[in-house]
Amino acid sequence: MKNGPALSKKAIYPGSFDPITKGHVDLVSRLSYFFNPLILLVSTSASKDYLFSLEERVELARLCLGDIERVKVASYNGMTVEYAKQNNIKVIIRGVRAVSDFEYELTMAAANKQLFPECETFIAFTRPEYTHLSSQVVKEIASHGGDLSDWIPVPVAQALKKKFKNSTGD
Repeated sequence: MKNGPALSKKAIYPGSFDPITKGHVDLVSRLSYFFNPLILLVSTSASKDYLFSLEERVELARLCLGDIERVKVASYNGMTVEYAKQNNIKVIIRGVRAVSDFEYELTMAAANKQLFPECETFIAFTRPEYTHLSSQVVKEIASHGGDLSDWIPVPVAQALKKKFKNSTGD
């Protein structure tokens, strides 16, 4: 996918991406125009349980983002701001769907600014058709065999089908 010339500034778009959705892909596609590279950073958190392993989430992200120029996929087990420091990345992008997301992101941006003053957090708003969409909702619907074709890329649909088929013993 060609978007035109990008700025030379590196940026990271972090998240657990368990799994990656069309909302994530749309945001990456729109942001890739402005950053070079834009790194989708698949991360882990001790407070979360994951359906997909870190390796599976990275592979799904690569499959879903492979045709978008200037996008790289990386993984990190630690604080996003530490990854940014270690890689001299001064832009962290966060997607926001609703006011509740904004409140959380405001707190995180303030903490990151204290830990790495040279780093800025950019907020990117989700398109209206994806404001209801979250990885948690996707997993819940997938666990009941619901139709997710409007919400997730084909590789994710295949992976979810396999996960839930295996979990039911079929």
